[in-house]
Amino acid sequence: MKHIPDLPDLIPVFPLPGALLLPRSRLPLHLFEPRYLQMFDDALKTDTRLIGMVQPNAIPGRDKAGLQRIGCAGRISQFSETEDGRYMITLAGISRFRVQKEVEGFTPYRRCEVSWEGFEQDLRADAEEDRAFNRPKFLTLLGRYFDARDLSADWDTLKEAEDELLVNSLSMMLDFDPEDKQALLEAPSLSTRRETLVTLIEYALRGGSEDGLMQ
Repeated sequence: MKHIPDLPDLIPVFPLPGALLLPRSRLPLHLFEPRYLQMFDDALKTDTRLIGMVQPNAIPGRDKAGLQRIGCAGRISQFSETEDGRYMITLAGISRFRVQKEVEGFTPYRRCEVSWEGFEQDLRADAEEDRAFNRPKFLTLLGRYFDARDLSADWDTLKEAEDELLVNSLSMMLDFDPEDKQALLEAPSLSTRRETLVTLIEYALRGGSEDGLMQ
């Protein structure tokens, strides 16, 4: 298990709208832009092989999008190269971070000074337990959502998944707006993330109406 002092203060960041990475989860990415191919090559040369995933944050009057204050760093755990020079990579989520400032430099990709303070729980080896989690009720709600969106699922796998894996995987996979993904990322605990996820699913089932949400 890594400790905060082992994590670098300066990391490359990949601002990708709607892409969510969470600790102890895995995110597949397809890299083809030259600047991100360079970012990948440079990250591979470091001891930690970290890339920070962060949501862009549009700033009125500026061409260059800003960045949300909180992102999540992942370690390059797998990669393969295609015949035309693109990369398929997988990031394994390590820890969330807080953006301190963006660093201007000579790299074509963006880099930030970050702080890992306040996210020590992300580095725990043991999965957090959500004692209030009513799994049958949650899976029934999820089934309604999948039916409404005409989505299929491997229900045997969902039923057997640990609480953290289930909640985090759905948070990453389901088609929510970037600001909703950011709310899921910033949830301070697994139970808070699960409650946020339930609210978003219920909101979607009601067609965007806030009336009648289950508590």
